[in-house]
Amino acid sequence: MFVKLSRIIKSGLINFWRNGWLSAATILIITISLVTWTSVFLSNVVLTSVLNVLSEKVDVSVYFNLNAKESDILTLKSKLEGLGEVANVEYISRDQALKIFKSRHTGDEVLLKSVDELGDNPLEASLNILAKDSTQYTAINSFLNQDQFKNVVSKINYTENKLVIDRLNNIIRVLRESGFLAGVILAFIAFLVAFNTVRLAIYSSREEITVMKLVGASNRFVRGPFLIEGVLHGAIASAFSFAVVVSGIGFIGPKLLSFIPEINLVNYVGSNFWSLLFFQTLGGVALGVFSSWFAMRKYLKI
Repeated sequence: MFVKLSRIIKSGLINFWRNGWLSAATILIITISLVTWTSVFLSNVVLTSVLNVLSEKVDVSVYFNLNAKESDILTLKSKLEGLGEVANVEYISRDQALKIFKSRHTGDEVLLKSVDELGDNPLEASLNILAKDSTQYTAINSFLNQDQFKNVVSKINYTENKLVIDRLNNIIRVLRESGFLAGVILAFIAFLVAFNTVRLAIYSSREEITVMKLVGASNRFVRGPFLIEGVLHGAIASAFSFAVVVSGIGFIGPKLLSFIPEINLVNYVGSNFWSLLFFQTLGGVALGVFSSWFAMRKYLKI
């Protein structure tokens, strides 16, 4: 068995170097495919991060009546924090609301004097509620609209933010679906191109395969060298594609960081270096092996 395996590997290496141009073409096709797949994946990571940043800026605020007791507000806050849909609840008292209002309108002396002349704080206490997922604000709004809270709640701005929340949900859904569809289409195209390139390599060796079959070589022994070639194509292509991706991230990452500080693509690739390398290598080898397997099975009728 070991003798046969060594012969298969040796034959695969010889075929790889002998079909230099076809090997180079196959490696190029697989490299482009892997770079495209990884680019789609990293683009999805960036877009998801951007959407997460936007999601954190979209919340629901609950305003309370001026005569609402702070104990009642804090009780509601505790109940909200106990909900599975809620990520964070921030309490802003009337005094805090007044300070925030004055800091935002520092240059508007007329407005500030008007507030001071009222003699009393006209602003309401509020709770800013951030959901774990933007699709969960409807459930939170339903909870807040219960009869037991109507005596203290003055206003819920869910209706005002609903359009933004719905648009955000639609964007997330469309990006996820389109990213998955693009990946499937690219995988299919890459397989077809690599398949036909490998088919040419196999066709160029048809006489050698015929001789091997005539002298009694098994199907496994005939397929073996081409599968070894597929492994080599995929492994080399994954190394090239990973080098291209890392170089591209090194160039684009700092520019993206200066534009969107919350997204550090260089750190992401660094922290997931081995995972990305493993899956890219696995994808390249799988593409090369499956292309060789199906090309031989369908066209050579071994």
